Amino acid sequence: MPSFDIASKVDLQTLDNAINTVKKEIINRFDFKNSPVSIELNKKDFIVNLEVETEMKMKQVIDVLISRGVRQGIDANAFDFGKDTYPSGKIIKKEVPVRNGLKQEDAKRIVKLVKDSGLKVQAQIMDDMVRITGKKIDDLQAVIAKCRNAELGIPLQFVNMKN
Repeated sequence: MPSFDIASKVDLQTLDNAINTVKKEIINRFDFKNSPVSIELNKKDFIVNLEVETEMKMKQVIDVLISRGVRQGIDANAFDFGKDTYPSGKIIKKEVPVRNGLKQEDAKRIVKLVKDSGLKVQAQIMDDMVRITGKKIDDLQAVIAKCRNAELGIPLQFVNMKN
C-alpha cells in the first residue's frame, strides 16, 4: 500500500547556517554599531537566544532572523515568538524556541483534518510524525494538498513516499 509521513523537522545544520548569516549581517549593519548584540543557538534544545539593547533593535533582529531563515529554506512558522522579552540590566533578552517535531496536539489536528476530508486513507500517529496510508496515490496527493492549504501554523514536510 502506498504511504507517506507528515513530519515537522528543522535541519540543525541549516538552522546553524541561518544563525551565522544573521550574526554576520547584524555585525555589518550601521544601526548596530557599538551596541551589544548576542545571537546564540542552543543546538541541544533548538532555542535561539537573543540579547539586544532596545525593543526596536529586538524587532529588527527578529526580522533579519525570519528573512535569513526563509532564504535558507526554514519555514517562518518554525520560529515560536510567543514568549515575551524580558529585561536583564541594560539589555533585553528573548528566547525563541524552534519547533522541531510534531507535538501530540498538532498530530491529532492533522489526523482530524485527514479523517474529515472523506478520503479513503488511514492516518496513524507515530511518535513525532503522522503516517498516511491508502490504496491510491491520488488520495495521498489529495491529503498533501489538503494539509498544505490548511492553516495549521506549523511547518510540514511530506517524506518517505512509498509506493
